[in-house]
Amino acid sequence: MKLTLNKREKVIDIPGETPSLWAIREELGDESLKFGCGKGICGACTILVNGEPTKSCVTRIEELKGTEVTTLSGLSENDQDLTNLQKNWMEENVAQCGYCQPGQILNAYALLKSNPSPTEQEIKEWMYNLCRCGTYPRIIKAIKKTSEENS
Repeated sequence: MKLTLNKREKVIDIPGETPSLWAIREELGDESLKFGCGKGICGACTILVNGEPTKSCVTRIEELKGTEVTTLSGLSENDQDLTNLQKNWMEENVAQCGYCQPGQILNAYALLKSNPSPTEQEIKEWMYNLCRCGTYPRIIKAIKKTSEENS
């Protein structure tokens, strides 16, 4: 099966019912995806499929055939080429334990792509991912800062 992962075409030979989380992490070697609840609730495993946030723990790899998949590893080419969102995430010290951050950042990235100037209420409604450390105020601040810089 073929899919595009972080702008690179990949071929993977794995049973189609394999959760994409495990296919991408274990078979394709992208460990930026995190396993959280395994039920599509927490959002730690969020990837972007054709730009849309998708929970990889409950999405079979066969569902990604012919799609464009982006993980946190694919948002920037290297640590010197971070997106404004990633820079603001660090400046606002959003990450505490950091476990949920790949999914949080990808979800925020998708929000800003679909709504470049979200209100605080729109951010709260969109950002459904769970954060055990409770850094929600800093998440909102980083998203708002990025939105303001981009407008």
